[in-house]
Amino acid sequence: MPGNSYWVYIVASGPCGWLYVGMTNDLIRRIGEHRHGQIDGYSRERGTDQLVWHEPHRYVDQAILREKRIKRWLRPWKFALVEENNPDWTDLYGDLVAGAARPGSPLRCGRDDKDLTPNPCDRF
Repeated sequence: MPGNSYWVYIVASGPCGWLYVGMTNDLIRRIGEHRHGQIDGYSRERGTDQLVWHEPHRYVDQAILREKRIKRWLRPWKFALVEENNPDWTDLYGDLVAGAARPGSPLRCGRDDKDLTPNPCDRF
């Protein structure tokens, strides 16, 4: 995942099910932890183990800010964010792992951190 050290992600229990929004510096490892129930609390209790959305960030402060903003969103806004690039709520983990094996694969989904266009929902 060259050039992107931090990721904001959403895992779900299924289409339009329970959601968990998180941030990590190692997306493959973190989603693997979700999938194997290694994360205590909300995520394990609700079975949020399907990666449905992820977004790269170059800087940790940007990733933390984005994660906090998305966590404050209403559920329909989060659903719309997922469905913008993943309308069928497909688990993206397999593609992520396969893409990581290919050198130079950008593994991008969602907004790019170079896109500085403000999201109108970020003000909430």
